[in-house]
Amino acid sequence: MTSPTIPGLEKSVSDEEPIQRSRSLNWRQIGLAAALILPNMALLAVFTYRPLIDNFRISFYNWNISSPDMRFIGFGNYIEWFTDDTSWQIARNTLIFTVVAVIGSMAIGLALAMLLDQHLRGRGMVRTIVFAPYVISGAAIGVAFQFVFDPGYGLIQAVLDWVGVSTPHFYQHSGWALFMITTTYVWKNLGYTFVIYLAALQGRRADLDEAAEIDGTGPWRKFWRVTLPQLKGTTFFLSVTVLLNSFTVFDIIQVMTQGGPFGTGTSTLIYQIYQETFVNNRAGYGAAVATIMFLLVLIVTLVQVKLQDKQD
Repeated sequence: MTSPTIPGLEKSVSDEEPIQRSRSLNWRQIGLAAALILPNMALLAVFTYRPLIDNFRISFYNWNISSPDMRFIGFGNYIEWFTDDTSWQIARNTLIFTVVAVIGSMAIGLALAMLLDQHLRGRGMVRTIVFAPYVISGAAIGVAFQFVFDPGYGLIQAVLDWVGVSTPHFYQHSGWALFMITTTYVWKNLGYTFVIYLAALQGRRADLDEAAEIDGTGPWRKFWRVTLPQLKGTTFFLSVTVLLNSFTVFDIIQVMTQGGPFGTGTSTLIYQIYQETFVNNRAGYGAAVATIMFLLVLIVTLVQVKLQDKQD
């Protein structure tokens, strides 16, 4: 006996067979993508990757930047840096400056952003005042803060004399000098972290704040459990960008202390690169320091990304 044919069964069986579809490349879109991407890749190759590779190559030579002759010395520059006690003091200065600059500017920037996110009179003017130092030249800010920290007639000296406290010797003590340039940089960079955090606060979910208020959550608990988790992505972005910016601070150090006191009291890795390359005319040694700094920044950035991925 033959089974009755169910209407539509033949069609359903035929639908199970694989259907071969011809896919043609959209050359127009490929050409447009290439026209947009390739010029940028060419600029990166010429102005970023090529100098990076060339710097790594120069670090293996003993080269006076004013001379056309280069003498290959292998890892001699790196060995000299790691065996020099001055290098470790400079690395310590860089670490202290970077950690304080990143944490200080982010913490104060978040606090100001939360304050000025409220409906306060004149908050627009205050926001402008907070952001203004970020767009001012670091050299100009360094000159201005020299008058603030001057132990003879500076603003801090006047305030401390009023309360009967002696003024620290900011330009004669390495610790106070490092505190001086770090404070100056945090003040300059504060506007950047403030604006980014303010934008993130204005874009957070209002329903979570309302739910916390309904539950009677206190301000401190609300900040840690409701507000801060919504700023996690912004905090990660700022931690990376502020870290990279703090590693490249040169103008403030040059104007205020020139790396002193005592030669290296406030020198950081970026300032040592300048000093060795253009002052001491040791371009090979300066390139080695630049390579070490690049590797340090790369490792720290990779660790930050890894920690962010684990939290997600």
